[in-house]
Amino acid sequence: MTPLQPLLARSCGLLLLTTLVACAFVDDPVARAMRKVTPYRIEVVQGNFVSKEQVQALRPGMTRNQVKEILGTPLIASVFHADRWDYAFTIQRKGTQPQQRKLSVFFQNEVFYRYEADELPSESEFAERLTTSEERKKVPRLQATPQELDKFKSQTSVSNAPDTAPEANSARKQYPPLESPVK
Repeated sequence: MTPLQPLLARSCGLLLLTTLVACAFVDDPVARAMRKVTPYRIEVVQGNFVSKEQVQALRPGMTRNQVKEILGTPLIASVFHADRWDYAFTIQRKGTQPQQRKLSVFFQNEVFYRYEADELPSESEFAERLTTSEERKKVPRLQATPQELDKFKSQTSVSNAPDTAPEANSARKQYPPLESPVK
């Protein structure tokens, strides 16, 4: 082993390490774009959405079938709590806050007598909360001044004017009839 070999090995190692460290500081547009890419997250909707209007339609004394017609099939109808139906609803969308609501309907002698619920939104409030902030951006109002409208009208009237001089060389084409004459 010559005295230069350990020095040469260390120099090669130092050069390799310096090269690798330098790669971390290169501003690569592809790598920058890849950092912005996020995986697709599916919308998760679970349970039955129950609105404020639906709950307001419930009346004490309604049968289970009548309650089911208004609210839909309960998410949980437990054997251990035969006199209670539970409705739960969750939704998670990208760009919006997750929403979660719970409603319990209680029966006595097979008829509805009360409910317990989180604060339930109306149908319009719920629909408004579904839109993302990007979807809520206001569309600018499109207005034109009377001068701009007059200018537009004059441009369209000139371009829509029929040609008064038909081409002299154009011959009229004759097509055969689609059906043969009746004999």
